[in-house]
Amino acid sequence: MSSAPPTTPLPPQVFRQAVEQAALAISITDGKARILYANPAFQRATGYKAEELAGENQSMLSYKMTPKIVYETLWAQLKRQRAWNGLLVNRRKDGSRYLADLTITPVLDEMGNTTHYLGMHRDVTEMHHLERQVHNQKHLIESVVDAAQVAIALLDDSERVVLDNQEYKKLIGDLGREPAQTLLAALRENLGPEFAKAGASGRGFAGHELRFDRPGREPRWFSCAGSWIEELDSSADAFYAPTMRKYLLLVVQDVTAIKANEETIRVNGLRALLAEQERIQSLREALSGAIYQLEGPLNMVAAASRMLERRPDAEQPDFLAAVLHEAMDKGQEVLATLRGCVPDETREAPQSVNLNALLQDVLRLHTPRLLADGVVVEWQPAAALPNLNGRPTQLYSLFKQLVENALDAIHESRGERRELRLTTLAVDDRLEVLIEDSGPGVPEEWRLKVFEPYFTTKGAQQQHIGMGLAMAQDIVMHHGGLINLEPGPGGGCRVRVQFPAV
Repeated sequence: MSSAPPTTPLPPQVFRQAVEQAALAISITDGKARILYANPAFQRATGYKAEELAGENQSMLSYKMTPKIVYETLWAQLKRQRAWNGLLVNRRKDGSRYLADLTITPVLDEMGNTTHYLGMHRDVTEMHHLERQVHNQKHLIESVVDAAQVAIALLDDSERVVLDNQEYKKLIGDLGREPAQTLLAALRENLGPEFAKAGASGRGFAGHELRFDRPGREPRWFSCAGSWIEELDSSADAFYAPTMRKYLLLVVQDVTAIKANEETIRVNGLRALLAEQERIQSLREALSGAIYQLEGPLNMVAAASRMLERRPDAEQPDFLAAVLHEAMDKGQEVLATLRGCVPDETREAPQSVNLNALLQDVLRLHTPRLLADGVVVEWQPAAALPNLNGRPTQLYSLFKQLVENALDAIHESRGERRELRLTTLAVDDRLEVLIEDSGPGVPEEWRLKVFEPYFTTKGAQQQHIGMGLAMAQDIVMHHGGLINLEPGPGGGCRVRVQFPAV
């Protein structure tokens, strides 16, 4: 069995040579801190020569900027025969100051008594300066970011917020505990594949507006911009193999007030447009009703004329047949004239429609009536509803008609409960709108019949000819949807409208 070769003792002069040649400033003092030895690195750091240091107290290097408590702590630690490490402001021979990172270790004899002190220090002035610069710049950046009037959040590659400002924290009340997650989910929904492409290319995005609806409150609008930035990974693993870390800088500006002004202008224009559409629709319904009413007698005249022709009777005068034919011809001329007077339907190109925004517009249009009738509105929108591919003007007319029907029912009931509830839902691959009222409800036997043209439960004295729900059903069907009447959860009527999502 082989044994390890005996080690050669290290010659004493090697210790001295190592200390002499060390780049670290090293000094040895006696028990009263008088300098007995200082290596060349110590001499270079302090500006003193060896003969100038010999016998002098270590305190010759101290400077008044170092607090007294630091020295008290230093000596308390050394008296317990424990090493001390800390920072001191020292003064060189030429009077210049430097920051010393100092470690002092007691040297003990065989009896355990402190005989000497070994001091090692290095000049860390430049490092301290750089650290302070970094700290000051970080504080300055944070102050500027915090003072910004827009919400700012910096997210790492795991989408965790590593830096934010006060405006960002204000969004917590509206968007949840971590607003960035809500915003990113909405951005991905709205931008689709473009969001991932923007991140991969690093080009970012700007000016993308998001709408968030809140039950019982006005919606919030935000204009979002995002930039992907990179930095070198500062971990030890990346020291010899530099890697980049990617961050997303998300800037969010609340544009609710601007959008509210735009909405006011737009709703006023919409009110005028719908009023014109309603006038045209009323004219179309009136003429269609007149045509429908006129076609009945004309059909009877035509039937009578055919019966007369099939019964040859010498006693029947020829002029009766002529009168019937003349009545038919005149009647057909009138029908043709009426049909020519029916206004053409406006052709509208389909576009992406936000049902939450559209329904809020409809409620705004009915605000005067809602206030006058004392109707309490419960608005329960889906927070982020997918868009619908539809014709906006038709959809406005649809929901305007349904809301007016609900208000008529509430007014008719004259009960204490005067409530209107509007709810939007995203269910699987479809969008749903529920309109519930506290009116008397619709009898089961009428729930299909009310969609027939010219069927009305309101009576002629209210100037309704029964085309409202027929028109509503026609609009829903043209959008590939379904409309049903159901009993309300607390009485009244619930209208359920379903559309396919985009």
